[in-house]
Amino acid sequence: MDLTPTEAEKRLRHECREWLRANLAWEYGKGFPPRFDDLADEVAFGRSWQQRLAADRWVGVAWPEEYGGRTAGPIGHYIVTEELARARAPELVGRIGVNLVGPTLLAHGTPDQRVRWLPRILSAEEIWCQLFSEPGAGSDLSSLTTRAVRVDGGWSVSGQKVWTSYAQFADWGVCLARTDPDARPHAGISYLVVAMNSPGVEVRPLRQITDECEFNEVFFDDVFVPEDQLIGPEHGGWGIANSTLTHERGVNPRQLVIHTQLLDELLVLARENGTWDDPRIADRLAQAYTELQLFRLHNWRSVSRTAKGLEPGPVGAINKLWWSEMSKRLHDTVMAVLGPAAPLWSGASHNPGDGRWQRSWLYYQASSIWAGTNEIQRNVIGERTLGLPREPKPAATSGD
Repeated sequence: MDLTPTEAEKRLRHECREWLRANLAWEYGKGFPPRFDDLADEVAFGRSWQQRLAADRWVGVAWPEEYGGRTAGPIGHYIVTEELARARAPELVGRIGVNLVGPTLLAHGTPDQRVRWLPRILSAEEIWCQLFSEPGAGSDLSSLTTRAVRVDGGWSVSGQKVWTSYAQFADWGVCLARTDPDARPHAGISYLVVAMNSPGVEVRPLRQITDECEFNEVFFDDVFVPEDQLIGPEHGGWGIANSTLTHERGVNPRQLVIHTQLLDELLVLARENGTWDDPRIADRLAQAYTELQLFRLHNWRSVSRTAKGLEPGPVGAINKLWWSEMSKRLHDTVMAVLGPAAPLWSGASHNPGDGRWQRSWLYYQASSIWAGTNEIQRNVIGERTLGLPREPKPAATSGD
């Protein structure tokens, strides 16, 4: 693994950094984007910001130039994502489309589908959501029950999805639905694109412990999906879904930068409130620093694989497992440093960060569930990396 940047990579990083310094409405690397009480206002701001980025081709930089990217490859994507995070730019409001749907369409979509959807993904003109998880099928997606029945010109979809980010603002959703109920679980699933304004689609926001409503339940009641909105072959959605999830679990430079900044700020807080001198806290801070460096190496290993044209594969599961558990430990250390202020929320007096630390702790409790639970990641690592046997199913027994 050669970590020496090329001249082109150096120029890309410098160009991106200078663009951000010129276009941010807050101090580079120190200030923060505006905070909104209403999620709709936050999404509107996010659309405007992503549109500005896309206009100068800072979104989807790894995509081919014909679709609005820079053909900068995985390393170019890593560099730009890293720079956006360092500038404290908000996460892309259309990140599901950019990070998951776009790569899936590039790998499995038809030319017409790419032309139809990709440009509007980059500009956030159209926002996408991911309709995978169900109340009874989260980690085990092969047990999903949403049905797509063949009708004239397409399919009629009925069922329920849950934990769907930004579904209330989405124009399109990528949906896994069972199109062959008689096939074995993995073989009878298709990968469909659903227009979220279709008759029969109902979205119900879910209020989270952070007091936000980013997640939603989505209900389908005989929703029509035309034939040209099938991605890949009918009944072949399982393999395509794994392609999508591989991108979700792969390199994560944004989380690396976010957690590095969090630790830097935590070190300042520990010095200011005197917990720096507590040997127990000092040990935890040292552990957090070491784990962040390991996370950096995991990222570099993954981006090195993809730059060589290899799929992230099980390495993505290792990366996701590591950073999510590292994040929880780091946020527990945050609470230890805050001490008596740990239970406070925004608006409380003598609360460093005015609730920002507490909100982050609550938010990242879900990190071990995103992109497949950590239990699933351990199964993937055990079976596909270590070559361990699958647990045998219990033998059927006859009744007495």
